[in-house]
Amino acid sequence: MKPAAFVYFAPRTIDHAIDLLAEHGEDGKVLAGGQSLVPAMNFRLARPEALIDINRIAALDYVRVEVGALCIGALARHARFESPAADGPLGAFLPRVARHIAHVPIRTRGTFCGSLAHADPASEWCLVAATLDAELVVSNRRGARTLRPAEYFVGALITALAPDELLTEVRLPLLDDGWRSGFVEFNRRAGDYALAMCAAFLRIEDGKVIDARIGVGGATACPSRVAAAEQAVVGSACGAETRREAGNLAADAVEPLEDIQANAAFRRQLVRAMVERALTQAVSGQALDA
Repeated sequence: MKPAAFVYFAPRTIDHAIDLLAEHGEDGKVLAGGQSLVPAMNFRLARPEALIDINRIAALDYVRVEVGALCIGALARHARFESPAADGPLGAFLPRVARHIAHVPIRTRGTFCGSLAHADPASEWCLVAATLDAELVVSNRRGARTLRPAEYFVGALITALAPDELLTEVRLPLLDDGWRSGFVEFNRRAGDYALAMCAAFLRIEDGKVIDARIGVGGATACPSRVAAAEQAVVGSACGAETRREAGNLAADAVEPLEDIQANAAFRRQLVRAMVERALTQAVSGQALDA
């Protein structure tokens, strides 16, 4: 199929793009990588009257370190993160996540911020943002505001973005050398959507976990941290039994999605396994296949 008729705009400044969003409101859609929007338009699941292509806005194409955060502009492609974008644990972690995102052509065109704007439950970057409690900067004619993932992600494919707002930047906090990380996901074939995944960050001193961030995605409508699992590992050496307990707590805490790919019970079991494996990876410092 082909998309329904639309008016095409190619602004060259952020202000012009925001003006177009204000003018067209819910009838306008932003095009960056287009890896989700264009197929939806071709199947006429999305029928925007105006398409606002931001690819010519050079001011949005950046990945840089500023004041303790990795700042990611709206045009930073997935492929930018296949090599370290920062020093330290965060820089080493992101390439391990990037290799799980679909296939090379999609990673070359799709964008980090576009993934968050789309808010697919199976998005790896949405999970990373939620687990690290990223700052999401959204702008409109009235100025900019900063949202945290817990308020930004509303449901599957639903965010707190207003029709006249543009997600211009995501800020991930940098991690010092005391942090270790793990990331695993389960899908039926390489490049398929994840049925469940876990990102785990452990801050370890003297062999004990003193801080933890454990997030689950893919299995639920919104990615989120799992407080019960985090509390289970803090103060421990995060041995096998503790990791197993954290997985059980996470499985009990989630409200799994149910679809033709997997029922709720299967996704709950996957969450249990993904959390345990991500923690094992973080503790050992070795990548494990999901």
